[in-house]
Amino acid sequence: MTRVWDVPVEDAAGVSAARSAAEEAAALAGLDAPRGADAVTVASELAANLVEHAGGGRLLVEAVPPVRPAGAHDAPVVQIAAVDHGPGTAETPAGRDFGTDGATGTPRDGHPAVRTLGSGLRVCHRVADSFALHAAPGRGTAAVARIGAAPVLPAQSAGPDAVRTGGINVPLGGAALSGDAWTAVRAGHLVTLMLADGLGHGPEAARASTAAVEALREVPELAPAAALRHLGEALRGTRGAAVALARLDTRTGRLLFAGLGNVGARLYTGGSWRTLLSRPGIVGVHRRAAPPETDLAWAPDAVLVLHSDGLPQRWTPPAGLRPPAVDPAVFCAVTVRDTFGPAAQVRDDTAVAALTTTPPDLS
Repeated sequence: MTRVWDVPVEDAAGVSAARSAAEEAAALAGLDAPRGADAVTVASELAANLVEHAGGGRLLVEAVPPVRPAGAHDAPVVQIAAVDHGPGTAETPAGRDFGTDGATGTPRDGHPAVRTLGSGLRVCHRVADSFALHAAPGRGTAAVARIGAAPVLPAQSAGPDAVRTGGINVPLGGAALSGDAWTAVRAGHLVTLMLADGLGHGPEAARASTAAVEALREVPELAPAAALRHLGEALRGTRGAAVALARLDTRTGRLLFAGLGNVGARLYTGGSWRTLLSRPGIVGVHRRAAPPETDLAWAPDAVLVLHSDGLPQRWTPPAGLRPPAVDPAVFCAVTVRDTFGPAAQVRDDTAVAALTTTPPDLS
């Protein structure tokens, strides 16, 4: 089930809690002792950065699918996301976002500005398999680091047609389990992104969404409508879930989308956003005919976003981010942060997942 450590970080006690969360997440992901220690180090540095530079914030720690969903590297990785509503970290130029390649330890775009990172963030940059950060003056900072069993090698990239996936999951009220879950699966040149929102909250909702994730992994090649039929059988006996799926064929550049229930979906291409519609229903509860699939063109600048109803339908895409160049998990983190603001609390389990083309310098 989707275990998320939602750690408020205001002082030294929050830093200690962040370290403990990373240690537990590393054990859940099956990391060995050295890589587990790396996860703890990254969590500690990001949490300390929140206290020192932002006046506090939150760390979201969980085991997630790999950023590049390829069969050769499909073990979960520990993702540590730090978000705040501070002034924008003083350790990077305002409004800039940086990504690093864990295989080489170099900035995504080769820009020397990564040297402006403070010592704590330089540690994250060096230790994590991938590290990305976006800072904007007066709005805050979002940083995402991932640590896996072993660094991702260039040969494990999905190639020039590669796509990246990422997501953020915020449980209601800081609960240990989220009723939302997302995953990405790959079958050759076919990549599917799915988000499932289990009915209600708590362990039973988490059991339903987890069943959807496990069922999709059994049939990564299926088109969305057929996959929803398979998930419908797999979720019988659970509360059921709202589910949206999108399968991208990287050879033909076509995206197929289908959904049942109130999982939101938007596609960005050509400078504008389009809403993708799901049909009413609950997967695993209501026996309905599979919904029709929406067939769309996938462009080099495309970004697909799926989100549970914890995020309002009228959410505004983050200003100042340049999809798909920004890490999709950072995009999701900024979306959640800016939607709810510094004082508001999420009103439900809230998950946001994104699929983007990999920039040429990371392919």
